Amino acid sequence: MKKVEHVILAITGATGMVYVSPFLTMLKQNNVRVHAVISEAGRKVLKLELGKDISDLPTVERWFDIDDFTAPVASGSSLYDAMIVLPCTVGTLGAIAAGYSGNLIHRAADVTLKERRPLIMAVRETPLNRTHLQNMLALTDAGAVIFPPMPSFYHKPETLDDMANHFAGRLCDHLGVQVSDMKRWGS
Repeated sequence: MKKVEHVILAITGATGMVYVSPFLTMLKQNNVRVHAVISEAGRKVLKLELGKDISDLPTVERWFDIDDFTAPVASGSSLYDAMIVLPCTVGTLGAIAAGYSGNLIHRAADVTLKERRPLIMAVRETPLNRTHLQNMLALTDAGAVIFPPMPSFYHKPETLDDMANHFAGRLCDHLGVQVSDMKRWGS
């Protein structure tokens, strides 16, 4: 597996902002550069759930405006190693599944898929209807990985932060980024 050095993070308006900071921190600890885009709904949910704005998030090298189609993430000639949508709304899921580039998040995901680079979709919705499932299948067929933020309990988390850190570590695992102090099954 190629060493991951530079990723795109897209933040949409789904609940689950608790996962973003630990994920960014783990990427920083592994010298992974991050360029990011956040939707307007994402900004609102970040403020509602955590009382934060993007300046409070760690380690993002560069933020792009949601409507900036001249940003490097909009072109396959920019060499990003992967893209993660965390958290991912089902609206974003549907737009990407349909190949619709209504904003920079959609376009960057489309570019990631067309260039055959890893696209990880941390879809946050429950329950799921048939359309959601069909969109997930369409994206899986296109090469994306559907990676819902589902906490695990075998590591005996004591806090919400413990659960968020573990999920962020699992995301890093999937990218090939080694998190040294993560509790693992059977250890």
